[in-house]
Amino acid sequence: MDTTPSNRPGITVTGARENNLRDVDLTLPRERLTVFTGVSGSGKSSLVYDTIAAESQRQLNEAHDSFTRSRMAHLGVPDADRLENLTVTVAVDQRRFGGNARSTLATATDLAPLMRLLFSRIGRPRAGYSPAFSFNDPSGMCPECEGLGRVRRVDADALLDDALSLDEGAIRLRTFAPGTWRWKRYVHSGLFDRTLPVGRFTPDERRLLLHAEGVKAPRADPEFPVSGVFEGVVPRITRSLLDAPLKPGDREELERVVRRGPCPACDGARLNPAALACRIGPHNIADLYALPVSGLRPLIGDIDDPEVAPVTGALLERLRGLEEVGLGYLSLDRHSATLSGGEAQRVRLVRHLGGALTGLTYVLDEPSAGLHPADVHRLTGLLRRLRDKGNTVLVVEHDPNVIAVADHVVDLGPGAGAEGGRVVYQGSVAGLRRAATPTGRYLRRPRAVRARTRVPDGAVWVRDARLNNLRGIDVRVPTGVLTAVTGVAGSGKSSLAHGELPRARPDAVVLTQNSLHSGPRSTPVTYLGVQDALRSRFARANGVGPGWFSANSTGACPTCRGRGVVVTDLAFLDDVETECEGCHGQRFNDRALSYTLDGRTIAQVLELTAAGARELFDGALRDAAERMERVGLGYLRLGQSLDTLSGGERQRLRLARKLEEPARLYVLDEPTTGLHGGDVAGLVALFDRMVDAGGSVVVVEHRMDVVAAADHVIDLGPGAGHEGGRVVFEGTPARLAEVGSGATADALRAHLAG
Repeated sequence: MDTTPSNRPGITVTGARENNLRDVDLTLPRERLTVFTGVSGSGKSSLVYDTIAAESQRQLNEAHDSFTRSRMAHLGVPDADRLENLTVTVAVDQRRFGGNARSTLATATDLAPLMRLLFSRIGRPRAGYSPAFSFNDPSGMCPECEGLGRVRRVDADALLDDALSLDEGAIRLRTFAPGTWRWKRYVHSGLFDRTLPVGRFTPDERRLLLHAEGVKAPRADPEFPVSGVFEGVVPRITRSLLDAPLKPGDREELERVVRRGPCPACDGARLNPAALACRIGPHNIADLYALPVSGLRPLIGDIDDPEVAPVTGALLERLRGLEEVGLGYLSLDRHSATLSGGEAQRVRLVRHLGGALTGLTYVLDEPSAGLHPADVHRLTGLLRRLRDKGNTVLVVEHDPNVIAVADHVVDLGPGAGAEGGRVVYQGSVAGLRRAATPTGRYLRRPRAVRARTRVPDGAVWVRDARLNNLRGIDVRVPTGVLTAVTGVAGSGKSSLAHGELPRARPDAVVLTQNSLHSGPRSTPVTYLGVQDALRSRFARANGVGPGWFSANSTGACPTCRGRGVVVTDLAFLDDVETECEGCHGQRFNDRALSYTLDGRTIAQVLELTAAGARELFDGALRDAAERMERVGLGYLRLGQSLDTLSGGERQRLRLARKLEEPARLYVLDEPTTGLHGGDVAGLVALFDRMVDAGGSVVVVEHRMDVVAAADHVIDLGPGAGHEGGRVVFEGTPARLAEVGSGATADALRAHLAG
């Protein structure tokens, strides 16, 4: 395509001041691919998402009639003097899919309706219309698990203490403890010797105690309900406790006697017998859902039936799209909640590929996250296809391979937080390589493998590893060194590093990109456990209680209850958050904000970045800020909601907390996700210090900067899914570059060649 500037007027931003932006002025070319670069926290997302995309969405909402607007969230005006020539914007970010147990890759990509239609038309024997193949519809779902594919069952063996009698509390749940009303149902039923240890019950008595349903109790004591019937412990728990709201302690206790597993009726397929009996060739619909996308596509392509040609054509287009964005290893029955942020973003992107709309602005946030370098070219081809259809594509990105295909580059910085927020370069990629900016210096920096690798002080053997797609492999993981586990997405890296390795080494500290199991009010200071120290300092300085400096207590803003935002539930659409008008996002009430420490309110202190706070405090607060800086999170604000962190940031924050109590073996999952190339060296230096202090570090990683700096490489593959799960290479990165074969070896050689 001709990449000369479009004659159409560009998107103009004047005086943008959202978050840390410093009166940014710029014009972006329309119908071109523009990549935004800069260190983490430099203002890229503030410009692209919080200014351009936000204003486009606000103006689009304003175009609706007043009745519709009254039922939509009110979106604030971004802090900018003027924005001109905006188009309708499609923001595709890294938000993970929700935790709905019924949501799969098939439903998230709209492939499920097409698959159901296919089987309803040509599947034999016929099972009915399309809904008959849906695990979300009563006509298709398995009646045992109601379409979930998994069931929760009470473990009867774990439920009873055989050494105790019913009088002594043989049922190991507090809600059945002696004296409770549930306990009385059993000791007063007259069906058992209440003083006899339950381990001495006959098989029939034990079966009655555990599993009876609707049994009459003819010899019951007067305290047994007159009109009541006897019900065993297991059905009573299943009926009244499994899904009931319980106190946290009672819930934890109950979960200890509950086991989860595939539904015995459908073996996890979610569908009823009629749906599973219907086949196309040798396969039923659950068989096809279980295949990786790369394996399913040729089977769909082999269906030669004019009746369903439009259906198979649409299926093939979507399946090719998933392969193009490097997701060919996923199966359609994969729970959507288990997808990483990068995978979720690429799934959403596929949904836009077949659209006929043009003239849109697509906004993407690090779409290369989680992609092996060998697959990035597929992603860049997709981005260029979106552009060539007449769309404007804006991408926030750190990957040099994505930056290289840009028509236009905007580099923000020079630093993070208060030291960023300026446009330090805009123009061509060639010009960026020559620019005196952190990004420019990174792109032209010499690249080499570690000159001298460390000698391992031992090893952890993982033997006959078969988790997921691993093929019974034996792997020697050296200790006392930095080891990189590599391979294309879906090759088995996480199965080895996060599944099998901790089994062989139970004391390993495994740090993933999953959520931090924290609430929407959680922040870095709460997660690192220094909030009490901060509140105590404010309390002593002002002679009041520490609760005034907690957004969860006395000091909370009454309007938003300390959240800083008001959440609007839009039913079937995503919730929308808007800044609280009562506290303007500060989270605290007026009295709390009247107190200061060294001239700053609690809200102003929480707005400081870790790097900025380090110079103001000592003790635990300074130590926490320093640990955040060491893991590359110095740009995060102390009071930033953990909900806003990327997967890589969440993982590095976990690492910052673990650094307080060093472990012997750390296992990390792509810790460089979201990190600027110039900051990767700092993270590698931290790993080196951890190893030199006597630890071992194992990282699952795609960034060749980290692979080149490792002492040892374990490369899995050669492909993804059923084509992976084997050890392709073990040795030093220098040896991998010299004699290695496959995607990782090729990527490392390309990286070293610059």
